Amino acid sequence: MKTLKTVVAVAVGALALSLNGAPGAAFGINQASAQESVRKEVGTPLTAASGFVKAGKYKEALAKLRDAEAVGGRTAAENNAIEGVRFSAAMGANEPDTMVRSFETLKGAGKLSQAQQLQYMEAIAGTYLRGGNAAKALEWANKYFAAGGNSQTVKQVQQQAQFKSGDVSGFLKDTLAEIQSDEKAGRAPAKDKLTNLLWAAQKKGDASAEALATEKLLNYYPDPKLWAQILGSLPEKKAFDGSRYALDLYRLRLATGNMREANDYMEMAQLAAQAGYPEEGKQVVDKGFAAGVLGQGAEGARHKRLADLMTKKIAEAKASAAENEKAASSAKDGNEFVKLGLANAFGGNARKGIDQIEQGIAKGNLKRPEDAKLYLGLAYQLAGDTAKAQAAWKSVKGTEGAADLARLWIIQSKKH
Repeated sequence: MKTLKTVVAVAVGALALSLNGAPGAAFGINQASAQESVRKEVGTPLTAASGFVKAGKYKEALAKLRDAEAVGGRTAAENNAIEGVRFSAAMGANEPDTMVRSFETLKGAGKLSQAQQLQYMEAIAGTYLRGGNAAKALEWANKYFAAGGNSQTVKQVQQQAQFKSGDVSGFLKDTLAEIQSDEKAGRAPAKDKLTNLLWAAQKKGDASAEALATEKLLNYYPDPKLWAQILGSLPEKKAFDGSRYALDLYRLRLATGNMREANDYMEMAQLAAQAGYPEEGKQVVDKGFAAGVLGQGAEGARHKRLADLMTKKIAEAKASAAENEKAASSAKDGNEFVKLGLANAFGGNARKGIDQIEQGIAKGNLKRPEDAKLYLGLAYQLAGDTAKAQAAWKSVKGTEGAADLARLWIIQSKKH
């Protein structure tokens, strides 16, 4: 998740001079307080502290303010002036607790308008987040919005703080609302916003929000790199069985333009042949040769041997087809029919493949019933019937990986 930009743009300008030559506070104190009398013995260190703030020497500014505080018998106006400068210095020094004390003092003295209070709270929330205190950042962002603020900067602070403090539910709710607002206004939601939503949904285990974020990311920002990122993150999910679905991930990689190296094509072809789909393996090898990835360099002969092996495996499968179908018919479960059906679909007889997979599902007692529905969708897609493919994929349930893959196939199929 990319870090959100939370630097709150609050100017620390030159301190205004009061009528008797003493400084008033630069950060947001109303004009009336700037005109109140401040004695020279207080004003002199205040002016020096202001100079340090303007020079970016915030720690020195805070130290100089202690000279002003050492003056006895300070008036309310002098204390307010000190706190105004202290707030600016503390912000620069990343000391949000000090900022809070100054803000509460000025607010209690009635020296801040409503708009100025919001400005102060915005600065406090942002400074807490920069300092890594997400809980406090969230507290002050919430206070800001409760007081009527509407800054998008603070909204980002709030969302980042929600996520960092473990309030993933709040983050999801707010981010989803923003995405819906963007779409209602005819705007494409920002890519970072959708990426953050996806990460939060995965962290919480919210399959619905994850599916929504994935779909919107791929619909609004479709490109092979994004597909690679999403496919690469699937095996990292706790419930996803990466070894079981290795071939399925390759299928999506191939369909989305993410086969880059010779080893990609070779491993996928070998996995396909081992799973009982040599026709698919041969198609993968052929695509590797057509792309100029296989058949080149010192490994070219090895690639040719792999192509020959796929051809041999296809011949063996055809020779045993009748026997395999007979075994599938006599079996007590539909597992072999599902396997045969997908093999036939890859072999160019998609209609027969669909019938066999449906027979397998109807027969029941399947070891992996959700996988069967996933492959039924794939067979329909190979037959060119995208509508029925999507219907089959929408029926896939579970958390082991089949449903994740089915959702991605639905998205990918919409592009064709």
